[in-house]
Amino acid sequence: MMANSDQRNIDRQIYRICDIMRRSNAASALQYIPELTWILFLRVFDEREEVNALNASIVGDEFEPAIEFPYRWRDWAAPDGAMRQELQNGYSGGVFEFVNGELIPHLKSLGDKNTATDRHRVISEIMSSVDETRIDTERNLLDILDKVHEVRDSEVDRTHTATLSQAYEGLLLKMGEKNNDGGQFFTPREVIRAIVHVVDPQYGETVFDPACGTGGFLSLAYEHMRGQLGHDATGPQLDELSEKTFYGKEKENLIYPICLANLILHGVDQPHIWHGNTLTNVSNGSPLYVDVPSAFDVILMNPPFGGKEGTDANQRYAYKTGSTQVLFLQEIIDCLSNKGRAGIVVDEGLLFRTSERAFAQTKRKLLDECNLYCIVSLPQNVFVNAGANNKTNLMFFNKGQPTKETWYYDLSDVKVTKTRPLTLEHFKEFFELLPTRADSEKSWTVKREVFEKNNYDLKAVNPNRQVEVDTRTPDELLDIIEAKGEEIRGLLAELRGL
Repeated sequence: MMANSDQRNIDRQIYRICDIMRRSNAASALQYIPELTWILFLRVFDEREEVNALNASIVGDEFEPAIEFPYRWRDWAAPDGAMRQELQNGYSGGVFEFVNGELIPHLKSLGDKNTATDRHRVISEIMSSVDETRIDTERNLLDILDKVHEVRDSEVDRTHTATLSQAYEGLLLKMGEKNNDGGQFFTPREVIRAIVHVVDPQYGETVFDPACGTGGFLSLAYEHMRGQLGHDATGPQLDELSEKTFYGKEKENLIYPICLANLILHGVDQPHIWHGNTLTNVSNGSPLYVDVPSAFDVILMNPPFGGKEGTDANQRYAYKTGSTQVLFLQEIIDCLSNKGRAGIVVDEGLLFRTSERAFAQTKRKLLDECNLYCIVSLPQNVFVNAGANNKTNLMFFNKGQPTKETWYYDLSDVKVTKTRPLTLEHFKEFFELLPTRADSEKSWTVKREVFEKNNYDLKAVNPNRQVEVDTRTPDELLDIIEAKGEEIRGLLAELRGL
C-alpha cells in the first residue's frame, strides 16, 4: 500500500502546479482544473502507452500507439524530449506555438478519422473543449510541464495510480468551494463509499450514473470491483471491467472531459459517457456511448438538487414536473434491470413533499416497482465543502418486488462542519445493523400502509430518539448556582491575596 507520506508528497506537487497556473491567467479552480486535466491526462496516458508497448513486446505482439511522435508526452513535454529540445533550440516561444498550433488541433481531430479507435475517441473527447492553452507565457507553461513530469519521476510506484487520482479528486472538490457553481457536481467521497459499500456492485454487472458529474460514483465503483478481483485477476477480466462495465451521462461542457480524464486516471480505459441532457435526451455528440445495455444492473447517483426542466423533459416521463430530482427518480426506475439495485442521494424535500402530484405519484411508482428497503437520514451540512447546505438522505432500493416496509437509520445528530466532515466511521453502526435491519435508538421500520395513508410522505422522523430531560428542581438548580458562586468568590480571594 502507498504510504501517507507518498500521498502528501503527490498532493504538494499538484498544488505547486496549481500555484503556477493561478499566476498564469487561470486564477480560479474553474479555470485551472480543466487546464490541468488535459495536461495530466496526456502525461498519464503516455505512461500507460509505454507500459502497454512493453507488455506487447514481451509476448511478441504488435502495439499500435494511439498518439505517435511528435505528439507523445515524452516527445514535446518531457524535459529531455527530442521535440521539446528542437523547439527550444529553435526560437523563444516554439513550445508555446507547437502546443496551440499543432498539438491541440491534432489531438482534437483523432476521433474524426475513419480509422479512429476507442482510444482515439477518448482523447478527442477529453480535448474537445480545449482550443488553446490558458497559460499566458511559455516560461510558465514549461514550468508546469516540468513539475507534472516530476510527479512521474517521484518516489511513488509508477504502476500505482490511486494516489495520483486521489490528489486529482482533491482538486475537483475545490471547484465547489467559495459558493461557485462547481458545487453541484460533487458528492463527498465518504458518502459515495458508503453507498457503494451497501449496493456492492459485482464483477460482471453494469454500473450506470445518469448525471455523473466528474465521475465520482463510477470511479469508486471501479475501485470496489477491482478490489474484488484481487491480484490474481486475468487480462480478460480486467478488460471486461475497464471496458464494458461503466456507463454515465453528463450534460455540462466543462465537466464532461474532466469526468473522462478522472475515470481514465482511476483505470477505466473505456468510459462510456454520453454527453448531453439525460432528461431531454438531447446529445451534444457522444461517440463513446456505444454497446450500451438496455437496462443496468446497478445505478449509483446524486441527482442534481433544485434544478428545473421544461416541457421537453416532461414529454419523456409519466409524471410531469419541473423538479429534476423527481424526473431523475423516474429515469432511474425505468433504467434498472429486473432485480437491479440502486443507491442514490436525495434532497429532504423529495421525501416529504406531497402537495405536488408528481412527487406523490413518483414515490408511489417507486414503492410499486421497487423494494425501497432502506433510507438513511444524513446530517445537515454534509455538502458544506461542496458549496451547498441541503439536508439530504440516502435511498437504497431493488427493482422487481414492491415495497412492504422500509428500514430507516438516523445520522442527523452528527455534527458536520467544514473541518469535521462526515466519514465512513460514522456509518459503522449502520453497516452492522443493516443486514438484520434491527431497531435501535437510531433505527426503526415503517410499513408500506403508513406511506399510503400519508400520501407517500417518506420523511425520516426518528421515533426512538432519546431526548435528554433535565429533571432537577428549581431549588436544586439554585443550590448549584449558589455553590458555584461561593467557589468563584473563594478563588477571587486567593488571587487578591497573592
